[in-house]
Amino acid sequence: MLKQKISQKILQKLSPQQIQLMKLLQVPTAALEQRIKEELEANPALDENDYEEEETDAYGSTDAENSEEATPEEEEYDPAEEIDLSDYLFDDDNVASYKLKDTNYGDPDEEGKSIPVAVIDSFHENLMQQLGMLSLSKRAENIAKQLVGSIGDDGYLRREIEAVVDDLAFAQNIMTDENEVEDILRLLQTFDPPGVGARGLQECLLIQIKRKLDIYPSDTYLILAEEMLLNHFDAFAKKHYDKLRRNLAISDNDLREAINEILKLNPKPGNTYSNSGKPENYIIPDFIIENKDGELMLNLNSRNAPDLRISDTYKDMLKEYSKSKKRSKAQRDAVMFIKQKIDSAKWFIDAIRQRQATMLKTMQAILNYQYDYFLTGDEVQLRPMILKDIAEITGLDISTVSRVSNSKYVQTEFGTFKLKSFFSESLQTDSGEEVSTREVKKILSNLIDNENKRKPLSDQKLTEALVERGYNIARRTVAKYREQMSIPVARLRKQL
Repeated sequence: MLKQKISQKILQKLSPQQIQLMKLLQVPTAALEQRIKEELEANPALDENDYEEEETDAYGSTDAENSEEATPEEEEYDPAEEIDLSDYLFDDDNVASYKLKDTNYGDPDEEGKSIPVAVIDSFHENLMQQLGMLSLSKRAENIAKQLVGSIGDDGYLRREIEAVVDDLAFAQNIMTDENEVEDILRLLQTFDPPGVGARGLQECLLIQIKRKLDIYPSDTYLILAEEMLLNHFDAFAKKHYDKLRRNLAISDNDLREAINEILKLNPKPGNTYSNSGKPENYIIPDFIIENKDGELMLNLNSRNAPDLRISDTYKDMLKEYSKSKKRSKAQRDAVMFIKQKIDSAKWFIDAIRQRQATMLKTMQAILNYQYDYFLTGDEVQLRPMILKDIAEITGLDISTVSRVSNSKYVQTEFGTFKLKSFFSESLQTDSGEEVSTREVKKILSNLIDNENKRKPLSDQKLTEALVERGYNIARRTVAKYREQMSIPVARLRKQL
C-alpha cells in the first residue's frame, strides 16, 4: 500500500561556482595554463587580455535608444527581456580591463611565459636507430623489434622469452623458438647503454662488467667483480662481506676495490636517456619567498597564467542587441546564449582571482607560522604544524587548506620544497616541549650520516641516541621515520 508523508531535510550543496573554485585550488601553477586554455577553447566569451587599452565609457550606460520598447508584434513572452543588460555592457575600468596580476606577483618582465621542455630522442628510438645500423634479415629484424618493444623504460626486458615467442606467433605470424630469440637478445645486449636488454639486476651488471673486461681483460678487480656477480651475487646483495672474503680468499682491500668496480655500474641503464625522452617534470614553484634585508617577502608565481577578460566581440553583440528596436526569436535566443557564456566567463575569472587570493592567504599564514625556518633554512626551527592550525588562522575550511597545500611548491633561498612537507605532527621531549617530527627526522638523518659505516647504528641504537637527546620515541617509530626517508637498515648501510 502506497503512503504519502511530508518530511523536512536540511541539505548543504555546493554551487557550480564553488565546485569550480575547489577544483582550481587543486591545480598547481605548472598545470594552470593548460586549464585556462581549455576554458578559453570551451567558452568563446572568455578572452586573453594581451594588450593594454584605454577606453572611456565605450560600453557605458545606454541612452534612449536602449530603452525603446518592442513593437506590438514582438510582445510575446521574451525571457531575454528579464535580463538587465546594463550588467553586461561593461565599463573597461570594470571587467574588460580586468587584470589577474597584483603588486605582490613580482616583476612580470623577470618571469618567462613558457615551461621548459627537453627535446631528445627517446630510449626506444635510440635502440631502433642502433638496430637500423645492423644488416639483419627481415625475420631477424622483426624479432629484434619485438624484443625492443618489450624492453621497459629502465632498460630491462620485461617479458619472458617464452612469452615473446608466443607474441611473435600471434601478432606477426613468425614461428620461432626460445633459442633463436635468445640469440637476437644477446645481439641487443651489445647496444648502448651497457646493460640494456637484461632480464634482472645480476645479468645487467654482468653485461657491463664483461664490456669493461673486453677493454681491460687483465684487470684483477674487474675479474674479481665478475666472479662475485656470477657465483656469489646473493652474498654481495646482502653485504655478507665476511662470507665473500672467505669464499673468494681475498683481502679486505681486494674486496673493497672489486665492490667499488660494481658500484660504478648503472643498475637502470634506461634512465641514461632522461626518462625515455618524455618531457622532464620540471618543478615550477607556486610561491616564491625572498629575503630582502632580513624581511621575508611572499610572491605568488603567476607564470604561465595569461590575463583574462570578457570578449570584446560578445560585448559588441550585446551592444547591438540593446540598440535593436525589433527583436526576433533568433535574437532572443542569441542573447540568452551570450548571457550564459558571459556569466560562465565571469565566474571563471572570479574563480581564478579567488584561487589566487586563497592561495596567498594560506601561504602567508604558513610563512608567518614557520617564519624562523624560512628565515634561516634550519629544519630544527620547524614548528609542529597541522592543517587545522592554518585553517584556524585563515578562517578557511581544513579541506580548502588541504587543497592549497597539495601538489604545490614554494621556492626559497634554500631550495624548492613541497608545501605539504612543512606539515608535521608533534613529538614531546622530556622537558614537555612539543617539537616537529621533521626536527626528529633531521637529527636521525645526521646520526646516520655520521655513523661508523663499518658498524652502522641499528634502529635500537638510533632510538637510544635520540632518547639521550631528550626525545621520547619508540624503536618502531624510528624504523618508520627511517623508511620514510628511504634509508636502508643497518646491514645494508654497511661499508668496508
